[in-house]
This record gives sequence, structure tokens and C-alpha cells, in this order.
Amino acid sequence: MQTFDYLPTTRVVFEENALDQLGSLAAEIDCKRALLVTDAGLLAAGHVQRAAELLSRRQVVTEIFSGVEENPTTKHVTMGLNVANQFRPDILVALGGGSSMDCAKGINFLYTNGGKMEDYCGMGKAGKAMLPSIGIPTTAGTGSEAQSFAVISQETSHRKMACGDLKARFRVAILDPALLKSVPRQVKMVTGIDAMSHAIESYVCTAGTPISRMFAKEAWRRLDGNYDKALSESASLEARSNMLLGAHLAGMAIENSMLGATHACANPLTANHGLTHGIAVGIMLPHVVRFNAEDSPRRYDGIFDTGGSEARGGGSSADELATRLTQRLRTNKWPEKLRELHIPEDKLPELAREAAEQWTARFNPQPVGEKELLGLFRQAY
Repeated sequence: MQTFDYLPTTRVVFEENALDQLGSLAAEIDCKRALLVTDAGLLAAGHVQRAAELLSRRQVVTEIFSGVEENPTTKHVTMGLNVANQFRPDILVALGGGSSMDCAKGINFLYTNGGKMEDYCGMGKAGKAMLPSIGIPTTAGTGSEAQSFAVISQETSHRKMACGDLKARFRVAILDPALLKSVPRQVKMVTGIDAMSHAIESYVCTAGTPISRMFAKEAWRRLDGNYDKALSESASLEARSNMLLGAHLAGMAIENSMLGATHACANPLTANHGLTHGIAVGIMLPHVVRFNAEDSPRRYDGIFDTGGSEARGGGSSADELATRLTQRLRTNKWPEKLRELHIPEDKLPELAREAAEQWTARFNPQPVGEKELLGLFRQAY
């Protein structure tokens, strides 16, 4: 018998044009001043103005902070905090991808509890209450709207910090597949792969529970069966809906378990060499899957059998899963090797050292240290 402690606290509103409910949902929380955290691209697309108008209709005064960039750092959080200190919000609304979600959580930590982001690295470091918040993902990727952690990088060292607290969870998550219509194909490619990696890694990690594996299996079923369909400019509502909900469920799986060696390897690649997180994850994931199956060839059977994959015909689920992931990269003309991205081979030992220090490495089902991680980087090179 495997025990677990499951404490869901986020209301999830999943519907086409669910964004229209933003004003009423904020009003239900009895808030009057909203800080809307987002990025310049969504501001240019008009989504931010629409959200602000919906809040205004319910007499919620709104201030916009659109300074979020990919892989937010302590600098971005500080910029948002300065806006919050002047505006004095009583609710935070995050509109965008995982970067906007994480930055909003970071602002919430510092605005309500003071100090600096480093003070909250780990879990449960916020001693005071935090503002209620609403998360609205515009990509099917990180599932950050389902998680209590903010991943923020130090501005100078680029070290990624996972800062978590149950008080940082979004009070409401609005999942609106209509918002995915305007997402560029390249963004859909990298965010979708990231979401699939969340389902795969959380399913086999050592912190997994029956609850987390249930979320991971359903996430993989929806993501694997709809990824290719969703890349089309004319993607159907069904494909977009399945990707968005799949990414959210994968986020719920992480929230109730953890990740593994793929993300441990991806983080230093992103921090030191500027790789987009989804690209780094996509390159490393097939190698980690095969590595994890060395001592347990059927480790991925449960999740693989629920996907849109063909029958294995007696082969290893891990091998066929890794092959499927690699073929997906190849089909979409994605880099398959680190050398294609001009990363010097002599940097691999340094990457392995940093990967070994990543929190997620501790939860990989096959124990990894600097030696094993260097082997994974060499395989991916």
C-alpha cells in the first residue's frame, strides 16, 4: 500500500471562451484591484486589453505589468514587485505561458512576505498569507497554473530556483482553448513537448503516487493523441482542448509528485547556453527514457499503453516510447543532438556537475550522479 496526502485547492474552469468569466470570477473573490502579469507579445495581440476590460466591467481596477520574458529571473520579479508596491493590488492575475505564471507567483511571495526570492527556495517558506491569484495559460505547456511552485532564475548566476508554497497556488485556473488559436507553430511545438515530458517524468519518478500517476496517464493520453493535430494552423477545438487540458493534468501530476533527470539536464542547458526549455527537454528526454529502462524494461508500460501509440508487439515500452519521441522531433525538423546547437563538447562535464545539483535529479527512478548525467549528455551530443 502506497500512502499519499492529496490536497486540491485550485478551482479549474475549462471551457471555450472561459476567459469571458474572468471578471465574475475575480468579483467572487471580492477583489477590487488586480495586477495583471503578462508579456509584451500578449499585449500586442490584444489578449491583455481584453482581460483588463473584463475586469473593469466588474469594477476591478487593473494595472498591467507586461515585463515578463522567457525563463523569468529575479530581475523580472523585482520589476513586477515595484509595480505592485506602487499599485497595491488585492489580487494577481497571470495571463500567458509558464513564465508569466511563475513571475506572478514570485511577485506574490515578495509582495506579501518580503525578502528576496532566494529566501523561498524549497517548499513552505512563506510565513504570511499571500494574495489570491488567477492563472490563465495561453499555451499548452508548463501546467504552472496547476502548481504551487515558481521556477525563477537568479539574474547573475542563472541558477534556477524552485520556490514553492501551497499559499502560492492559484485560487482559480481558467483553461480557455480559444486562447491557443493564435499560438505560433514553433511555440506549440516546444510547449507541447515540455508538457509530454512532464507526464512521462512524473509517471516514473520516485515521488509518484496513485493520484499523480493517474493524472500523468490521462495527460499523456490527451497530449500524445493530439500533439500533431494541434500543430496545424487550423487545429480543431478538440485538439486544442485536449492539449490544454493535457498540459494542466501533467502539471497536476508534477504537483503531486516530481520530475527527473530530463529536467535536471535541461535546466543548465537553458541557463548557460540559452536553449529554449522545451528544446532542451526534447533532446534529452529519449536518452533519459532509455537510461531509466536499463534496470526495468517495463517501467513505462503503464503510461505508454494509454497513449495513441500502436501495439508494441512484445517490444520494450521504453525503447518504443523513446523512438516515438525522437521520430516526433525528426518529423518537425527539431534538433536531435546538442552539437547541432553549437554547444562545445568540452562543456559537457560542467553541465553534468550542474545537473547533479538540480533538485529534480533526486527523484529520477534510476539513481543519477555526475557520472551518469555526463553519460546522458554524451549520448545526446
